[in-house]
Amino acid sequence: MAVKSVLRSAIYQTEKSYQRVRFANVAAPQSGWPVLLSVSFPKSGTHLLDQILLGFSKVAPFSMRLHSFYAEYEGESGRKRTPEQALDWLDSLRPRDVASAHLFARPEAVDRLIKPDFIPYFIFRDPRDVAVSHVFYVTDMEARHVHHDYYQSLPDFDARLKVSILGRPELDIEFPNIAERFAPYLGWLDHPQVMKIHFEDLINDRAATLNKIIDHFLARVPLAIPRDTVRDFLELSINPDKSPTFRSGKTGEWKKYFTPEHKKTFKDVAGDLLLRLGYEKDNNW
Repeated sequence: MAVKSVLRSAIYQTEKSYQRVRFANVAAPQSGWPVLLSVSFPKSGTHLLDQILLGFSKVAPFSMRLHSFYAEYEGESGRKRTPEQALDWLDSLRPRDVASAHLFARPEAVDRLIKPDFIPYFIFRDPRDVAVSHVFYVTDMEARHVHHDYYQSLPDFDARLKVSILGRPELDIEFPNIAERFAPYLGWLDHPQVMKIHFEDLINDRAATLNKIIDHFLARVPLAIPRDTVRDFLELSINPDKSPTFRSGKTGEWKKYFTPEHKKTFKDVAGDLLLRLGYEKDNNW
């Protein structure tokens, strides 16, 4: 594993050097090259946004692959990482890196990301669809997940969906309900330096959403290249076949799976979450 890590790092740095030579005629921004950072709530289009941000490597000297991915929980053990680990990871990033994270909006992390060193994006999804996607992911797609065996032991999809909504408060490892899982991310909504992206907009209104992603980029990194050209490169960078957790890319699938009981359970724990995220205007859904 150590040899692979060293080799990967060497390839990454070589590619970054190549990118710098390739785009030597592109002037660096006044405050220097930033880090492109994709922040995502789990099961909300993480790989889709990663691919889009990597598309900027076609028009500027950003890396052609992710520097790294950070998650607040370890997938196999379910252990929660410390705030210091998150900050150490952020501090490991360098100009022109492209990175991705399930990152809580702790004050210290926010303070780093709203500075010119970063161009941050935050993607999230209808929490009801997140719960459905979580069931498929844990049950069928990730056998090493800490909750895989438990989900497999449940009698049917309805039972699994209920767990994905309510969490597992009986465990020593942390797996809270859907609202409590979203809560540490909500702080990203409060900062204009972080572009907010509804996953659904990338599926249903992709051209307009890509334009907004480009606007957020150009506000920090001006480019002497037609916008349409940039958008074409970002569009071409999207490849669902290269996403290891891609399942359907559809929106509103929760309507097929939520029973009246699931709706009541969700409303009981979610409070005003759907209103805060802009998915409902009231609780009468």
